[in-house]
Amino acid sequence: MFIRQPFDEFLEMKYERTTENSVKVTLPVKPLFVNSIGVIHGGIISTLADVALCNTVAPDANGKQTVVTVDLTVTFIKAAKSEFLTARAFAVKKGRNLTHADCMIHDDKDNLIAKAKAVLFNH
Repeated sequence: MFIRQPFDEFLEMKYERTTENSVKVTLPVKPLFVNSIGVIHGGIISTLADVALCNTVAPDANGKQTVVTVDLTVTFIKAAKSEFLTARAFAVKKGRNLTHADCMIHDDKDNLIAKAKAVLFNH
C-alpha cells in the first residue's frame, strides 16, 4: 500500500514497492513542469523525491502517511529533458522517532539527474 494523496494523483505518479523499505515512483513529465530554459523545474524534481522518500515507510491501513519530512536535501546532478522521471528511494535507518532515507532520480535514458536524502519524523 502507498500513501493516498490528491496532489500525487494530480501529478499522475505511479508507485511500485520494490522491497519492504524501498519504492520506485515514476512521474510523467508534462509541459507545465518545464522551466523557462527548457529543463524540468527543480521544484518538480524535489517533489518527486519527497513523495518517494515518504513512501519508503508504509502508510497506515487507511492509506494515511505515518511520517512527515523534517529535513530534505536535494542535489541536482544534471539538467533533465525527459518524458518521465523515476525515483528510487529506500529507508536507510528506521528509528523510534526518525527515519533516514535516500533517493536517486533518473531520466528516461537512465541518467542520474538528482539525488536526495531526508529525515522523516515517525508520528
